[in-house]
Amino acid sequence: MFVDIHTHKLPSSNVQSVRNLSFSEAENVFSTGQKGLFSVGFHPCSADECSVENFSQLENWTKNKQVVVIGECGLDKNSKINFNTQIAVFERQISLSEKLEKPLIIHCVGYFNELFELRKKWNPRQLWMIHGFGGKPELALHALKLDFSLSYGEHFNPESVRITPLSKLFIETDESKLQISNIYKKIAHVKGCSENELIAVRNLLNNFIANK
Repeated sequence: MFVDIHTHKLPSSNVQSVRNLSFSEAENVFSTGQKGLFSVGFHPCSADECSVENFSQLENWTKNKQVVVIGECGLDKNSKINFNTQIAVFERQISLSEKLEKPLIIHCVGYFNELFELRKKWNPRQLWMIHGFGGKPELALHALKLDFSLSYGEHFNPESVRITPLSKLFIETDESKLQISNIYKKIAHVKGCSENELIAVRNLLNNFIANK
């Protein structure tokens, strides 16, 4: 079974996926008792929704065993939200990740230096993965040296994939119409390995579920 660490699509029968939920989607999913694995958080483009009441609700949701990843959260230069607000909301979610001992999935556009500084500041115990990574190998190498994991989707830099250790390499569809199996095939070809060797995401979920 293929594992999709980050998707906005409803799961298919042959894929174990972590469906990312917006705040409004999460209200519907958890009030109606939908089954599946989820991630939920405040995206940097909706950081202004992070009121005291809404963050308290987020914390309640992330205590649910179905929520296996916190986010997507992070920093985005294209967001209309003030940068200081983005930082503050991101750090609240970092703190929540550490408190609940759940991985963090990160959206980062244009603020990698700032992201790397936050990593040094927090020195987190939990896994941080940058989703939809499409950067050059120099950026990938810098992130890997700081112990980030990298999640690759439909569009990726082959050289960055090539230098990413299998233990830190995650795979996602995000909003792509491609099947996750096709993305696995492309990445396995670049890595010169079998699709069955791309198991970082499977190990993460299996270990997480086993320990809960």
